[in-house]
Amino acid sequence: MEQIDCTPPEHILPSGKERPLCALQPQNRDWKPLQCLKVLTMSGWNPPPGNRKMHGDLMYLCVITVEDRHVSITASTRGFYLNQSTAYNFNPKPANPSFLSHSLVELLNQISPTFKKNFSTLQKKRVQRHPFERIATPFQVYSWTAPQAEHAMDCVRAEDAYTSRLGYEEHIPGQTRDWNEELQTTRELPRKNLPERLLRERAIFKVHSDFTAAATRGAMAVIDGNVMAINPSEETKMQMFIWNNIFFSLGFDVRDHYKDFGGDVAAYVAPTNDLNGVRTYNAVDVEGLYTLGTVVVDYRGYRVTAQSIIPGILEREQEQSVIYGSIDFGKTVVSHPKYLELLEKTSRPLKIQKHKVLNDKNEEVELCSSVECKGIIGNDGRHYILDLLRTFPPDLNFLPIPGEEMPEECQKMGFPKQHRHKLCCLRQELVDAFVEHRYLLFMKLAALQLMQQKASKQENSSVLENGASPENGTGGSEKSELDDCKMEENVNGLDQVKELAETIASDDRTVDPKSREVIQNACKAVGSISNTSFDIRFNPDIFSPGVRFPESSKEEVQDQKQLLKDAAAFLLSCQIPGLVKDCLDHTVLPMDGATLAEAMHQRGINMRYLGKVVDFIAKTPARAQLDHIYKIGISELITRSAKHIFKTYLQGVELSGLSAAISHFLNCFLSSFPNPIAHLPADELVSKKKNKKRKNRNLGNADNTAWASMTPQEFWKNICSEAKNYFDFNLECENVDQAVEVCNLQKITLLREISLKTGIQILLKEYNFDTRHKPTFTEEDILNIFPIVKHVNPKASDAFHFFQSGQAKVQQGFLKEGCELINEALNLFNNVYGAMHVEICACLRLLARLNYIMGDYSEALSNQQKAVLMSERVLGIEHPNTIQEYMHLALYCFANSQLSTALNLLYRARYLMLLVFGEDHPEMALLDNNIGLVLHGVMEYDLSLRFLENALAINSKYHSSKSLKVALSHHLVARVYESKAEFRSALQHEKEGYTIYKNQLGEHHEKTKESSEYLKYLTQQAVALQRTMNEIYKNGSNANFMPLKFTAPSMSSVLEQLNIINGILFIPLSQKDLENLKAEVQRRQQLQEAMKGSEQLEAEDKDCEESAAELSTPPAEVLPPQSSA
Repeated sequence: MEQIDCTPPEHILPSGKERPLCALQPQNRDWKPLQCLKVLTMSGWNPPPGNRKMHGDLMYLCVITVEDRHVSITASTRGFYLNQSTAYNFNPKPANPSFLSHSLVELLNQISPTFKKNFSTLQKKRVQRHPFERIATPFQVYSWTAPQAEHAMDCVRAEDAYTSRLGYEEHIPGQTRDWNEELQTTRELPRKNLPERLLRERAIFKVHSDFTAAATRGAMAVIDGNVMAINPSEETKMQMFIWNNIFFSLGFDVRDHYKDFGGDVAAYVAPTNDLNGVRTYNAVDVEGLYTLGTVVVDYRGYRVTAQSIIPGILEREQEQSVIYGSIDFGKTVVSHPKYLELLEKTSRPLKIQKHKVLNDKNEEVELCSSVECKGIIGNDGRHYILDLLRTFPPDLNFLPIPGEEMPEECQKMGFPKQHRHKLCCLRQELVDAFVEHRYLLFMKLAALQLMQQKASKQENSSVLENGASPENGTGGSEKSELDDCKMEENVNGLDQVKELAETIASDDRTVDPKSREVIQNACKAVGSISNTSFDIRFNPDIFSPGVRFPESSKEEVQDQKQLLKDAAAFLLSCQIPGLVKDCLDHTVLPMDGATLAEAMHQRGINMRYLGKVVDFIAKTPARAQLDHIYKIGISELITRSAKHIFKTYLQGVELSGLSAAISHFLNCFLSSFPNPIAHLPADELVSKKKNKKRKNRNLGNADNTAWASMTPQEFWKNICSEAKNYFDFNLECENVDQAVEVCNLQKITLLREISLKTGIQILLKEYNFDTRHKPTFTEEDILNIFPIVKHVNPKASDAFHFFQSGQAKVQQGFLKEGCELINEALNLFNNVYGAMHVEICACLRLLARLNYIMGDYSEALSNQQKAVLMSERVLGIEHPNTIQEYMHLALYCFANSQLSTALNLLYRARYLMLLVFGEDHPEMALLDNNIGLVLHGVMEYDLSLRFLENALAINSKYHSSKSLKVALSHHLVARVYESKAEFRSALQHEKEGYTIYKNQLGEHHEKTKESSEYLKYLTQQAVALQRTMNEIYKNGSNANFMPLKFTAPSMSSVLEQLNIINGILFIPLSQKDLENLKAEVQRRQQLQEAMKGSEQLEAEDKDCEESAAELSTPPAEVLPPQSSA
């Protein structure tokens, strides 16, 4: 085996405290870009005068070559040639020799040898790079660190920035883009078959990403003061802007529109709520109903909403144009039959109830959305809906209503609470989860009642005629004895309810009244709006200030109020405990703030519940096993509170003081230096005459230098009060060092989180956070501030269905079919999204895993490499997903015998993980097991032990000490001790493992037997060693003894262990076993659906899973023998 250097960098060794930042981006200090020309610019003699135009001159260029030769070039209809002009004399005649050539590159090759050499080198280099390094991503991703780059002179760049300056416009020849027309026409494209749908989705996605890019540029221009307002005479907060056919407004409460809802705070939240509404209506995709292109941009402390413009809206008053909904929150309300018809189609998927409200004349008006939702018919005849900020029902936990009693679960946790604004809505995920929960309840209730009826019937009539039992809607034969297995009966009962419900819904007269009554009772119990079938919908206008309901719908409104209370209670009593349970089971493994937020959002928990989630974790009995979640939660609370403060802080800063203000902010937040002083912009630049008008440009209302007087003590006090007010969480931190100490956080992690949340980009260098002698950050360290952009993500629906069915096939064990489906999905994704997208990344990862399982290691490596490159480009180089992609890539590299590459990848993953979170995370145990195994394979035993023992410690902390994961960890450590011939330690660890296997799986399980065999082998080796030692002691140098066998582990055995810890199991099964297994899986799925809520199933499932394969980390893939070839 060739000698490879396996030494990890010092800072990534277990229990190291250093967290260097420079290693985040590869740095090549000596690298200089190849220079081909010094200057290439448009000549000052442009445009050609009339007489030269008639000679075919198109334009003149001015070039300075690297050899310092100044030349002037004519671009004409015949090609490029040198002319005799100089900087001060115009002489268009061809120079001598003139080299007429068809391409500019050819001409430059002729006149400059350096250009010829360097340009061809440059092209070669460019071609050698992987295409994924060069292709643009659909949405811009910003990095929070950047190396110091020299600012070189570049005339072309300068011209690019300013030639299209016409109000920054983007030019298509002759006009700016009509974004609204593009967005709406792409939606109108036909979608009857797959090719049509692909074309349509591709067009929608392309226009959306272009619109997002343009809107972001525009929003930055607006805040930087480069766009003229359409109402310049009004005060700055009230100004609105139009640029490049996009309408921009600021997130302030102008004209007291949100006075009853919380003023500026409500105006700041409304755009994101509206965006969520737009996203949802777009996803439902009803033909004939149109929404506006919407992008929300947070930049320099301001929130800007960018929207496409409805044709004709600027020419008329809003009152005339709104033909559906209300412009004054429900005082005057109008409706329109066409809108009702269109919105009715969305009401089922969005769970919105059609309802009547009273207008100012006390007339009843029928709506199928909230009153704020406005309908406007544009000049193009399309039906637009806008202001969708109340698409989802209100969250009563944060909306105290006098006289309304909240359920007990809510009151126990201290709800309802007064929030800063009254626009708190439940998330769509929560509404869906709640409805699904109610559906299960409905099925159970009905099944129970049917059983009771059946039982009483059986008692009454000793003979039950199976064929014609009336309560089974279709008269199917049910052989259900009461003493039969309860579970099976439940499944049958539920099937029966399903059939019965369908029969009643189809208005079949054959159903007997008793069964009808069963369904009616169940409907009533779960709060369904129909009494013949399950149908839960919400009325988004309940508890809206200013909305009144007619007397006739009093009962309905009462039911709706109850439903909203139940939903609020469901979030607290089911979703939050569910999230924490998933974290305990490690089905959810967040690594940083963003992944925690994502996990909460998937369960429909809003971020304002973060304090409650952290509290819940603190009170959980298994608190130690949730340590990682607790840490992420606390750092998220701190950085989100800091972000809220940063927003108002920045609004008072002049552009010239921006870097000073941001560095001062970061010093107050993260530096141990007790009294950082802010540097105001130097006085010599401030004009002597105070210009009165200039003052107004600042959008904030704060004094321009107020930020400079902030101190760390005051800042941390603000963070604690913000955490209390917003998240209702008691943070006990007076400064950053105390926070780091008490909660065991890392300053570098806090820096990453706050930079990502606020758009700060800092210089890539080592920062000393802990020095008390000078501040950590200076103005020079702040390189840039980026916008944070929220937008709609159009989906590739067909591709996604293929991907899901592929996943399902794989889980059932049909690998070939799964692989084909996923390949198909990959093609469709590429068709819709282009080459770069998060979903393509997931597709490539799964493909690589399948290739690996089916034995095609090189294909697995190639696919996974693409996944890594893509993840770095679309998510960021240190995103948790990227870290996981590195781990998979390392495994496939090892399988392809690229050992040093595998190790370097694992070291990189460990470094990123330390930076993003720190050492103490369950995922780190997996990573360290991987590193330890590979090091064991290359015979670096001492290093290997450091990593494996760290993994053992982490596993013992996060999984109970009796878990099979811990047993496996003990076994891995024992193997290394065996290789070092330290049999006593090896025996000790293997015994621990054996005990766990024996207690968990029983004496006769093959794992227990394997462990016991290994124990015997170790004992023999230990005895042999002892004998040899005794022999040496007794007979000295002339002792004769058997040579001992010390085996370096074979690569295949290391790979086998790597597969096990990464959750890939090859289980040799016969065809018959496979059939049985599939039948078992299907049976189990049915039971699970039936008994989702029942604890009994969970317990049973757990035993079964553990006995089957608790070795695996991710869900294990179980494979037939032929595929491991």
